[in-house]
Amino acid sequence: MDDKTALLQQLRIDRGSGISPPGSGRTWLLVVAAALLIGGAIAWVWMRPEGIPIHVVAARALAESGAAAGSILDASGYVVARRQATVASKITGKMVELDIEEGEHIKAGQIIARLDDSNIRAALNQARAQLDYAKAGLAETQVNVTNAQRDYDRQRSLLKGQFVSQAVVDNAQTTLDALRAQLATQRSNIAVAEQGTKLAERNLDDTVIRAPFAGVVTVKAAQPGEIVSPISAGGGFTRTGIGTIVDMDSLEIQVDVNENFINRVQPAQRVSAKLNAYPDWQIPAHVIAVIPTADRSKGTVSVRIALDQKDERILPEMGVRVAFLDAAPENGGAKPIGVTLPGNAVQASGATGVIFVVRDSTVERRAVRLGASGSGGVTVLSGLAPGERVAVGDFTRLKDGVKIRIEQGTSP
Repeated sequence: MDDKTALLQQLRIDRGSGISPPGSGRTWLLVVAAALLIGGAIAWVWMRPEGIPIHVVAARALAESGAAAGSILDASGYVVARRQATVASKITGKMVELDIEEGEHIKAGQIIARLDDSNIRAALNQARAQLDYAKAGLAETQVNVTNAQRDYDRQRSLLKGQFVSQAVVDNAQTTLDALRAQLATQRSNIAVAEQGTKLAERNLDDTVIRAPFAGVVTVKAAQPGEIVSPISAGGGFTRTGIGTIVDMDSLEIQVDVNENFINRVQPAQRVSAKLNAYPDWQIPAHVIAVIPTADRSKGTVSVRIALDQKDERILPEMGVRVAFLDAAPENGGAKPIGVTLPGNAVQASGATGVIFVVRDSTVERRAVRLGASGSGGVTVLSGLAPGERVAVGDFTRLKDGVKIRIEQGTSP
């Protein structure tokens, strides 16, 4: 047993010898971590990039953008009809027939409505009766004048034979003159009766309302049974219009141009128009005229634009955006039309602006002349060449010659 005990004592581990003080291993770990952090901070300060962070965009030739080629100014407006009419009656009456519907194509002179003509027909019959009466009276007077003329001639012949006195001849002359005057009066009465008949016929014709020109009905404003009148009754129960007709061949565009840029618009200038309803459809057009007055409240000038292409899709009051195109060069060569940039790459101020062109690790402040602006970006007419890189970033931190750092990714 003693031998076994001795052997067991030899195999026992002595835990009391060589033990480090508590917490000494954790202290070393903290020291190593602190050293690594200090080293990393020193390395970051030593190797960190310098300069203001920016994004960069490249100027693209205008033809590469979605804008209209050669656009020097954009404006918005509406399609308007130069020829449209709210058709009304010339007389007051009750409508008994309406022959139009919205969207219907009608011809010039086509009957679109009828009014009750019973009273007017009665007045016409009365006028015709008065005319017949006046003509009958004229015929009777003509017979009397003929008879008086024969009596006067007979009395004159008797006077020559001294069978009657001069007084008898004078009385015959007076009777003849009176009948002639009565004849003239009755002829005037016939003329008056004829004009009254024509007026009654005109009133009867006015009960039939016709289209003044060919076009499309856009509004039907009355119904059979309602009273229509050219003058409002004030109570709201009398219609002053029957329907609205628009001549679709007279459609044009009217836009308001800021008065600061009106010098870019000239008569006969080429224009590219896009309806808001069909943004991918470019409609050729040209300037008709610049209205020679400005709106002081809006600071704009109205411009009339003719559509060179007619289409059923173009409707009155549609919204439209137009691009006024620069004139083509006289020599037929290519004319520089500028480049396009995103709106956040330009500090615009009216017709001019400021950009920052990237030069290696710095930026160069440059003034440029601006053209049209829209959803596709801003057009730079001069001062920047295609392919040049422009800074997009915090403009308050950028200035001429400042060091920059280009960041990758999508520009803001």
